[in-house]
Amino acid sequence: MDKHEEVLVALRQIIRAIDLHSRQLSKASGLTGPQLLLLQAISEHGDITMRNLAQATHMSQATATTIIDRLEQKQLVRRERSQTDKRKVYAVLTDDGKAKIKTAPRPLQESFIQRFQSLEDWEQNLLLSSVQRISSMMNADALDVAPLLQVGSLLHE
Repeated sequence: MDKHEEVLVALRQIIRAIDLHSRQLSKASGLTGPQLLLLQAISEHGDITMRNLAQATHMSQATATTIIDRLEQKQLVRRERSQTDKRKVYAVLTDDGKAKIKTAPRPLQESFIQRFQSLEDWEQNLLLSSVQRISSMMNADALDVAPLLQVGSLLHE
């Protein structure tokens, strides 16, 4: 097999692993990766404005708002207007949302992050440079995406 074919096979394996984990997450918890990411961010930061939530998860505010709408429909999150500044709206976990976080499988990127951080600095830099080059070669380096291993659009979930 030529080297370019080996790279393409490795990329396909990565995509497939992400897809399988995404399906497992959805089946086990009824949540998508982005939904779980937002729930976890709210849990970690406490009551948080939509703007800060979007920043914390590296999503656009429109994307985070659309996902929060779905979480609100599932009664996992509610919005509360600030008592001191009526322009601010906070995302707040419901009791069901807190319970869902405790029982949901861990996102795939968590195990990746642990393994990546255990590498030497030179190896982290080598991998980062290689993946950034591949992203550029696929004309994907300008895409605005969250640091989340998830297949599909963040909005269609």
